[in-house]
Amino acid sequence: MTTATIALAPATAALDAPLISRALLLRFVTIIGSSLGFYLPLSVVPMVAEAAGSAGTAGLATGALLVASIAGEVATPRLVARFGYRFALTAGLVLLGAPTLLLLASSDLAVIVGVNLVRGLGFGVTIVAGGALTAALLPEHRRGEGLALVGVVGGVPALVALPFGVWAAGQWGAGTVFAITAAATLLCLVAVPGLPRRTGSGGGSHGVLAGLRDAGLVRPAAVFAASTVAIGVLVTFLPLATGSASVAAAALLVQPATSTATRWVAGRLGDRYGQGRLLVPGLVLSGLGLLGVTATGVPAAVIAGAGVFGAGFGVLQNATLALMYTRVRPEGYGTVSAIWNAAYDIGMAVGATGAGLIAAGAGYPVVFALTAALLIPALLPARRESSVRA
Repeated sequence: MTTATIALAPATAALDAPLISRALLLRFVTIIGSSLGFYLPLSVVPMVAEAAGSAGTAGLATGALLVASIAGEVATPRLVARFGYRFALTAGLVLLGAPTLLLLASSDLAVIVGVNLVRGLGFGVTIVAGGALTAALLPEHRRGEGLALVGVVGGVPALVALPFGVWAAGQWGAGTVFAITAAATLLCLVAVPGLPRRTGSGGGSHGVLAGLRDAGLVRPAAVFAASTVAIGVLVTFLPLATGSASVAAAALLVQPATSTATRWVAGRLGDRYGQGRLLVPGLVLSGLGLLGVTATGVPAAVIAGAGVFGAGFGVLQNATLALMYTRVRPEGYGTVSAIWNAAYDIGMAVGATGAGLIAAGAGYPVVFALTAALLIPALLPARRESSVRA
């Protein structure tokens, strides 16, 4: 039976297979812990860095975190292949959580940047090793739906942790946030021994470079990367473009909320009719949403546009990742997770940096319109995926 036949007409029994297992529940614990560990201090560390130096140092701290995250993501498939999931998750969570305790003792810029480098490395390891393990724990014919559920489990703590970290720092001081971060991240280590050390054949990893030579992985990753460039533009410049904190806050709340909702819908539809068929609609929704946001002086248009963009982005998040997992054997899940997450981080960084140069001369509406136009080339690989039958 071909892949397309499986995707288009899976057996009813397979679709009704239990989605949640004991191991997956334990994996949820580590997802929540890593999400809290990353997002609680995400905006607090730059505040401390700025107080210790200048506005530029705040950007340096965040940049160090992101660069190290990408490095960790690229290295993790080999780490998992050699030592297994439990070791990689343990190492990643320790590197993500424990270094924040150093910030209780020093706010020196070198310490802040060093801590963020280590934390970024830990997050990259955790998210790639954990993502690969998650894929292995999900029933094959319900993987899209399962990935959507995982997105909710990790997304809700992120939505809460980011504003809570800033609020808690104002109420109780940054040190309290750093202590909570370390505790939340390290406590979830109790769940790791209950996770499998290896899954499937337990063989070696394909490696990221080998994965990048596989067109079946590169096409979905390229489509997703186009959308992450857009999300990088949106989250970075929407508050500046609207000139209204309340409008920006509402739009940036609606966007992830609709993303989460459509991930769930996309997961169920993709499992039944094929993940590749969702890529073109996801890109179209994303582009239409960005065009709505170009009306920066009309609050209703901005909020609605952010919602429509979020819907498209959620579809692309789920469909591209699920599609990539179908293209490899279990030992290649780490490679898929690394490529997909690197596409996320690199796309966001490129979008935020490149759009800043354009915004200085052309204005924010033009930036959003050009970003929507940049999604058009991604329609080519998306249309190719919609017709792939094996």
